[in-house]
Amino acid sequence: MGLLSRMSSILKAKMSGVLDRVEDPAETLDYSYEKQLELLRNVKRGVVEVVTSKRRLQLQSESLNENLAKLDGQARTALSAGREDLARMALEHKQVIVQQLQGLEGQISDLEKEQEKLSTAETRLSAKVEAFRTRKEVIKAQYSSAAAQVKIGEAATGISEEMADVGMAVDRAEEKTKNMRAKAAAIDELVDAGTLEDFSSNRPDAIERQLAQISVTQGVEDELAQMKRQIEGPKQPKQLEEGK
Repeated sequence: MGLLSRMSSILKAKMSGVLDRVEDPAETLDYSYEKQLELLRNVKRGVVEVVTSKRRLQLQSESLNENLAKLDGQARTALSAGREDLARMALEHKQVIVQQLQGLEGQISDLEKEQEKLSTAETRLSAKVEAFRTRKEVIKAQYSSAAAQVKIGEAATGISEEMADVGMAVDRAEEKTKNMRAKAAAIDELVDAGTLEDFSSNRPDAIERQLAQISVTQGVEDELAQMKRQIEGPKQPKQLEEGK
Protein backbone atom coordinates (compact mmCIF):
# COMPACT_ATOMS: atom_id res chain seq x y z
CA MET A 1 0.00 0.00 0.00
CA GLY A 2 2.86 2.35 0.84
CA LEU A 3 4.56 1.54 -2.45
CA LEU A 4 1.45 2.46 -4.45
CA SER A 5 1.08 5.76 -2.60
CA ARG A 6 4.72 6.58 -3.25
CA MET A 7 4.39 5.76 -6.95
CA SER A 8 1.28 7.97 -7.17
CA SER A 9 3.11 10.90 -5.59
CA ILE A 10 6.04 10.47 -7.96
CA LEU A 11 3.70 10.32 -10.98
CA LYS A 12 1.84 13.48 -9.91
CA ALA A 13 5.12 15.32 -9.38
CA LYS A 14 6.35 14.29 -12.84
CA MET A 15 3.09 15.35 -14.52
CA SER A 16 3.18 18.71 -12.74
CA GLY A 17 6.70 19.27 -13.96
CA VAL A 18 5.69 18.46 -17.54
CA LEU A 19 2.72 20.87 -17.41
CA ASP A 20 4.89 23.62 -15.98
CA ARG A 21 7.41 23.23 -18.79
CA VAL A 22 4.75 23.08 -21.51
CA GLU A 23 2.58 25.97 -20.29
CA ASP A 24 3.89 29.42 -21.17
CA PRO A 25 2.53 32.13 -18.83
CA ALA A 26 2.89 34.70 -21.60
CA GLU A 27 0.65 32.67 -23.88
CA THR A 28 -1.88 32.18 -21.09
CA LEU A 29 -2.04 35.92 -20.46
CA ASP A 30 -2.39 36.70 -24.16
CA TYR A 31 -5.18 34.15 -24.48
CA SER A 32 -7.06 35.67 -21.55
CA TYR A 33 -6.66 39.12 -23.10
CA GLU A 34 -8.03 37.89 -26.43
CA LYS A 35 -11.10 36.43 -24.70
CA GLN A 36 -11.76 39.77 -23.03
CA LEU A 37 -11.39 41.54 -26.37
CA GLU A 38 -13.89 39.10 -27.87
CA LEU A 39 -16.35 39.90 -25.08
CA LEU A 40 -15.87 43.62 -25.71
CA ARG A 41 -16.49 43.13 -29.44
CA ASN A 42 -19.73 41.31 -28.65
CA VAL A 43 -20.91 44.24 -26.54
CA LYS A 44 -20.04 46.70 -29.32
CA ARG A 45 -21.87 44.52 -31.82
CA GLY A 46 -24.90 44.63 -29.54
CA VAL A 47 -24.80 48.43 -29.49
CA VAL A 48 -24.69 48.53 -33.30
CA GLU A 49 -27.64 46.14 -33.58
CA VAL A 50 -29.73 48.17 -31.14
CA VAL A 51 -28.97 51.43 -32.97
CA THR A 52 -29.80 49.80 -36.31
CA SER A 53 -33.15 48.53 -35.01
CA LYS A 54 -33.97 51.92 -33.53
CA ARG A 55 -33.19 53.70 -36.81
CA ARG A 56 -35.33 51.21 -38.74
CA LEU A 57 -38.30 51.95 -36.48
CA GLN A 58 -37.70 55.69 -36.81
CA LEU A 59 -37.82 55.43 -40.60
CA GLN A 60 -41.04 53.44 -40.35
CA SER A 61 -42.50 56.12 -38.07
CA GLU A 62 -41.58 58.86 -40.54
CA SER A 63 -43.27 56.94 -43.36
CA LEU A 64 -46.46 56.51 -41.32
CA ASN A 65 -46.55 60.22 -40.52
CA GLU A 66 -46.42 60.97 -44.24
CA ASN A 67 -49.35 58.61 -44.79
CA LEU A 68 -51.32 60.42 -42.08
CA ALA A 69 -51.07 63.72 -43.90
CA LYS A 70 -51.99 62.06 -47.20
CA LEU A 71 -55.06 60.33 -45.77
CA ASP A 72 -56.22 63.53 -44.10
CA GLY A 73 -56.10 65.35 -47.43
CA GLN A 74 -57.91 62.53 -49.19
CA ALA A 75 -60.69 62.56 -46.58
CA ARG A 76 -61.22 66.30 -47.01
CA THR A 77 -61.24 66.04 -50.78
CA ALA A 78 -63.75 63.19 -50.74
CA LEU A 79 -66.04 64.97 -48.31
CA SER A 80 -65.96 68.13 -50.43
CA ALA A 81 -66.98 66.03 -53.43
CA GLY A 82 -69.91 64.59 -51.53
CA ARG A 83 -68.29 61.16 -51.11
CA GLU A 84 -68.72 60.65 -47.39
CA ASP A 85 -68.10 56.92 -47.78
CA LEU A 86 -64.61 57.53 -49.19
CA ALA A 87 -63.90 60.12 -46.50
CA ARG A 88 -64.92 57.67 -43.81
CA MET A 89 -62.66 54.98 -45.28
CA ALA A 90 -59.66 57.35 -45.36
CA LEU A 91 -60.25 58.38 -41.75
CA GLU A 92 -60.46 54.74 -40.65
CA HIS A 93 -57.06 54.10 -42.20
CA LYS A 94 -55.78 57.21 -40.50
CA GLN A 95 -56.89 56.04 -37.05
CA VAL A 96 -55.19 52.67 -37.55
CA ILE A 97 -51.94 54.43 -38.45
CA VAL A 98 -52.23 56.62 -35.35
CA GLN A 99 -52.34 53.51 -33.18
CA GLN A 100 -49.37 52.03 -35.02
CA LEU A 101 -47.38 55.20 -34.40
CA GLN A 102 -48.11 55.03 -30.68
CA GLY A 103 -46.74 51.49 -30.56
CA LEU A 104 -43.62 52.48 -32.50
CA GLU A 105 -42.91 55.35 -30.14
CA GLY A 106 -42.87 52.94 -27.19
CA GLN A 107 -40.52 50.54 -28.97
CA ILE A 108 -38.16 53.34 -29.96
CA SER A 109 -38.08 54.55 -26.36
CA ASP A 110 -37.19 51.05 -25.12
CA LEU A 111 -34.39 50.74 -27.67
CA GLU A 112 -32.96 54.10 -26.63
CA LYS A 113 -32.79 52.93 -23.02
CA GLU A 114 -31.12 49.68 -24.05
CA GLN A 115 -28.62 51.59 -26.17
CA GLU A 116 -27.68 53.73 -23.19
CA LYS A 117 -27.16 50.65 -20.99
CA LEU A 118 -25.00 48.89 -23.56
CA SER A 119 -22.92 52.01 -24.17
CA THR A 120 -22.26 52.34 -20.44
CA ALA A 121 -21.29 48.67 -20.22
CA GLU A 122 -19.00 49.05 -23.23
CA THR A 123 -17.20 52.01 -21.65
CA ARG A 124 -16.64 50.21 -18.36
CA LEU A 125 -15.55 46.96 -19.96
CA SER A 126 -13.20 48.79 -22.33
CA ALA A 127 -11.47 50.45 -19.39
CA LYS A 128 -11.04 47.10 -17.63
CA VAL A 129 -9.66 45.42 -20.74
CA GLU A 130 -7.14 48.22 -21.22
CA ALA A 131 -6.08 47.98 -17.58
CA PHE A 132 -5.63 44.22 -17.96
CA ARG A 133 -3.56 44.70 -21.11
CA THR A 134 -1.19 47.04 -19.30
CA ARG A 135 -0.88 44.71 -16.34
CA LYS A 136 -0.38 41.75 -18.69
CA GLU A 137 2.59 43.35 -20.39
CA VAL A 138 4.16 44.20 -17.05
CA ILE A 139 3.74 40.63 -15.79
CA LYS A 140 5.16 39.19 -19.01
CA ALA A 141 8.21 41.43 -18.75
CA GLN A 142 8.69 40.51 -15.10
CA TYR A 143 8.31 36.82 -15.90
CA SER A 144 10.85 36.97 -18.72
CA SER A 145 13.29 38.77 -16.50
CA ALA A 146 12.77 36.29 -13.65
CA ALA A 147 13.13 33.33 -16.01
CA ALA A 148 16.43 34.70 -17.30
CA GLN A 149 17.70 35.23 -13.77
CA VAL A 150 16.72 31.66 -12.84
CA LYS A 151 18.64 30.23 -15.77
CA ILE A 152 21.70 32.30 -14.92
CA GLY A 153 21.46 31.25 -11.30
CA GLU A 154 21.07 27.60 -12.18
CA ALA A 155 24.09 27.71 -14.44
CA ALA A 156 26.17 29.47 -11.82
CA THR A 157 25.12 27.46 -8.73
CA GLY A 158 24.00 24.16 -10.24
CA ILE A 159 20.48 24.34 -8.76
CA SER A 160 18.35 21.49 -10.10
CA GLU A 161 15.50 22.07 -12.54
CA GLU A 162 13.04 20.58 -10.06
CA MET A 163 13.70 23.41 -7.62
CA ALA A 164 13.05 25.99 -10.32
CA ASP A 165 9.77 24.25 -11.19
CA VAL A 166 8.46 24.97 -7.70
CA GLY A 167 8.65 28.72 -8.26
CA MET A 168 7.14 28.43 -11.73
CA ALA A 169 4.20 26.41 -10.37
CA VAL A 170 3.48 29.21 -7.89
CA ASP A 171 3.68 31.81 -10.66
CA ARG A 172 1.32 29.77 -12.81
CA ALA A 173 -1.22 29.49 -10.02
CA GLU A 174 -1.09 33.27 -9.42
CA GLU A 175 -1.47 34.05 -13.11
CA LYS A 176 -4.48 31.76 -13.47
CA THR A 177 -6.09 33.36 -10.45
CA LYS A 178 -5.60 36.85 -11.88
CA ASN A 179 -7.02 35.81 -15.24
CA MET A 180 -10.07 34.25 -13.64
CA ARG A 181 -10.71 37.35 -11.53
CA ALA A 182 -10.43 39.58 -14.60
CA LYS A 183 -12.93 37.42 -16.49
CA ALA A 184 -15.34 37.37 -13.55
CA ALA A 185 -15.12 41.16 -13.21
CA ALA A 186 -15.89 41.63 -16.91
CA ILE A 187 -18.95 39.39 -16.68
CA ASP A 188 -20.15 41.23 -13.55
CA GLU A 189 -19.93 44.54 -15.40
CA LEU A 190 -22.19 43.26 -18.17
CA VAL A 191 -24.69 41.81 -15.72
CA ASP A 192 -24.79 45.04 -13.68
CA ALA A 193 -25.25 47.06 -16.87
CA GLY A 194 -28.33 44.97 -17.76
CA THR A 195 -27.25 43.87 -21.25
CA LEU A 196 -29.62 40.83 -21.14
CA GLU A 197 -33.01 42.44 -21.34
CA ASP A 198 -36.03 40.81 -22.90
CA PHE A 199 -37.65 42.89 -25.63
CA SER A 200 -40.57 40.47 -26.12
CA SER A 201 -44.07 41.73 -25.51
CA ASN A 202 -47.46 40.03 -25.31
CA ARG A 203 -49.78 40.39 -28.27
CA PRO A 204 -53.14 42.07 -27.56
CA ASP A 205 -56.01 39.71 -26.82
CA ALA A 206 -59.50 39.84 -28.30
CA ILE A 207 -60.83 42.39 -25.76
CA GLU A 208 -57.97 44.77 -26.46
CA ARG A 209 -58.59 44.50 -30.21
CA GLN A 210 -62.29 45.30 -29.77
CA LEU A 211 -61.51 48.29 -27.57
CA ALA A 212 -59.03 49.51 -30.16
CA GLN A 213 -61.70 49.19 -32.89
CA ILE A 214 -64.15 51.21 -30.79
CA SER A 215 -61.51 53.91 -30.40
CA VAL A 216 -60.94 53.96 -34.16
CA THR A 217 -64.68 54.23 -34.92
CA GLN A 218 -65.22 57.04 -32.42
CA GLY A 219 -62.22 58.93 -33.78
CA VAL A 220 -63.55 58.63 -37.31
CA GLU A 221 -67.04 59.90 -36.35
CA ASP A 222 -65.62 62.89 -34.44
CA GLU A 223 -63.29 63.91 -37.23
CA LEU A 224 -65.98 63.41 -39.90
CA ALA A 225 -68.41 65.66 -38.00
CA GLN A 226 -65.73 68.33 -37.66
CA MET A 227 -65.01 68.25 -41.39
CA LYS A 228 -68.75 68.58 -42.17
CA ARG A 229 -69.01 71.67 -40.01
CA GLN A 230 -65.97 73.22 -41.71
CA ILE A 231 -67.29 72.53 -45.23
CA GLU A 232 -70.95 73.51 -44.66
CA GLY A 233 -70.02 76.70 -42.76
CA PRO A 234 -72.23 78.45 -40.20
CA LYS A 235 -75.97 77.97 -40.74
CA GLN A 236 -77.89 81.04 -41.92
CA PRO A 237 -80.78 82.20 -39.64
CA LYS A 238 -84.24 81.60 -41.03
CA GLN A 239 -85.91 84.65 -42.48
CA LEU A 240 -88.65 86.08 -40.36
CA GLU A 241 -92.08 85.40 -41.67
CA GLU A 242 -93.54 88.34 -43.57
CA GLY A 243 -95.72 90.60 -41.53
CA LYS A 244 -94.32 89.55 -38.18
